[in-house]
Amino acid sequence: MTTHTTGSAPATKGDPTSGTSPALPHAPAARAVRGTCPSPFGDLLLTGVRTGDGCALTSLSLPGRPAATAVPEPDRAEEAFAQARRELDAYFAGRLTRFSLPLAPAGTPFQLRVWQALDEVPYGTTTSYGELAARLGLSRVETRAVGRALGANPLLLVRPCHRVIGADGSLRGYAGGVERKAWLLTHEGALPPALV
Repeated sequence: MTTHTTGSAPATKGDPTSGTSPALPHAPAARAVRGTCPSPFGDLLLTGVRTGDGCALTSLSLPGRPAATAVPEPDRAEEAFAQARRELDAYFAGRLTRFSLPLAPAGTPFQLRVWQALDEVPYGTTTSYGELAARLGLSRVETRAVGRALGANPLLLVRPCHRVIGADGSLRGYAGGVERKAWLLTHEGALPPALV
């Protein structure tokens, strides 16, 4: 089960799907750290905030893509990401189907709610944007807001937004690129391997 260290969000007024609520604060920027992890796509960029015995992950970005979370000049601290590297290595080797990393993403209360719902989409399966919205008790009209929240997900792979597809089975967008989304879903067994 994924652990969350995001804290509680203050109540906000207005439309919770608007994305206009202020980002939730997390640990001071002085505690921000960054590192890398090898993957089949190249080195993943990891950022986090230090905790007593490691760090809580704030973002995971794929090569060639901008970091989802702006972290001002984080210190390089590869040792802080030992657990993340172990779990990612096991995931890419096919030995891990659920991450258990401490997470501290910054986002609006609505975004955090959508991202946490991703934890319930099992490995090897997919869901649609509409099904995810319904799971969250949102109307059909709010499905687009769910899509925007998924596009802002700072924790690619760990929070599996790649498992959300169109109702017609199309892969649609993915911050890491549709080709990588197809690779991840094939790796997890949710898509059949492409015929050569």
